[in-house]
Amino acid sequence: MTVEKSLWDADLIAKYDVNGPRYTSYPTANHFAESLPLAALTQTLQNLPQQQDLSLYIHVPFCDTICYYCACNKIVTNNRKHAVRYLDYLFREMQQVAATLGNRRRVSQIHFGGGTPTYLSDQQLSETFSHIRQHFELADDLECSIEIDPRTVTSARVEHLVELGINRISLGVQDFDPAVQQAVNRIQSVADTSAIMDAARARGIQSISMDLIYGLPLQTNESFARTLDQVVALSPDRISLYSYAHLPNRFKTQKQINVVELPTATTKLSLLQMAIERFSQAGYEYVGMDHFAKREDGLIRALDDGTMHRNFQGYTTHGDCELIGLGVSAISQVNDLYSQNAKTLEDYYIHLDSGRLPVERGIQLTADDQIRRDLIVNLMCRFSIDIRGFERAHKIDFTHYFQKELQALQSFIDDGLVQYGDGSLSVSAAGRFFIRNICMVFDAYLSPSTSGFSKAI
Repeated sequence: MTVEKSLWDADLIAKYDVNGPRYTSYPTANHFAESLPLAALTQTLQNLPQQQDLSLYIHVPFCDTICYYCACNKIVTNNRKHAVRYLDYLFREMQQVAATLGNRRRVSQIHFGGGTPTYLSDQQLSETFSHIRQHFELADDLECSIEIDPRTVTSARVEHLVELGINRISLGVQDFDPAVQQAVNRIQSVADTSAIMDAARARGIQSISMDLIYGLPLQTNESFARTLDQVVALSPDRISLYSYAHLPNRFKTQKQINVVELPTATTKLSLLQMAIERFSQAGYEYVGMDHFAKREDGLIRALDDGTMHRNFQGYTTHGDCELIGLGVSAISQVNDLYSQNAKTLEDYYIHLDSGRLPVERGIQLTADDQIRRDLIVNLMCRFSIDIRGFERAHKIDFTHYFQKELQALQSFIDDGLVQYGDGSLSVSAAGRFFIRNICMVFDAYLSPSTSGFSKAI
């Protein structure tokens, strides 16, 4: 969907600009329980059909420097010895997971996240791929992506990544304005970023994604307009545009940010509007939930043919894969079970030293959870529900089951954001900007206090 300026309604933005989940899962991770029995994950892995493809998420928690806005699970250190020990335990976990699954399972997708995955040396990355190939069967059409900090990667390193099998990269940028970069402790030039993108394209990287954040300290309409022009000139295949959520009580590094320098709510919304309009003018299509992509990108094709999916990695074209998370704090999503590894290195190591998988928390979905998850995923990825098909799939009467929710949805219907009737529930073009709000209506876990989440718009 190419975004038109007429779809921007400031009054509706103000009305629905509340805090809410991003719905990379339902139920969301804050509802995971510490009491999840390890046997539940073991049994779920053992029961996976042999033909079931997997997606591997590998978490590398280390960073050289600290970015003040960051809300990721990371460890800031220049001591590379930490990575040596970490990989030893990561490989032990990989071996245990593979043994629990039984036989050699096929992997169609791998994503390295962090932290900074390229904190690892070339040799360490090679060793990691060697262990992956030892325990899993990699698909011929494997999609393999890695998050890159352009400040720490050279053209030669890009060539090595491609040789390993990586064919997609994601670049953290956030903002190109020098004053904003100084305020968040992330100095990164356009030239350095461009050089890495040129090297990646020259070596056959299939897709380049770029991350931006609006709402950072010292951002203004003028400065962000320059950043947007620079991003468009670099022409990444996908763009993720995230709203900065200032939650210093949860993320200690954010205490380094000067609150006085944060843009006002009005300015922040104008930054978002500007970005949406600029990307649309440049030919990017709005996927939903902060994501934009070129028409020829696989994400748009998946959106068009109804195969796009959403999980803990965000939007993906591999909805048919079960997700296995490896490494500290990594999350797995297998059938009706979510599980998360220990969040600290110490606890992660203790679990593995005891000969067990390092799972610390999770949730086994109830029948109601599965129904609502299916509905929310369809809204997030297809922006519509075939009510008759949904009723057959879940053996429910839609109107009766969601009676309370449909009453709460009336506000969105009145505002032209949702259409309901004739056997379908669909989100309008304008409604896609409010998809988080619409999904919140169907969230049975959502409490009146949503202060722990970012703004929905």
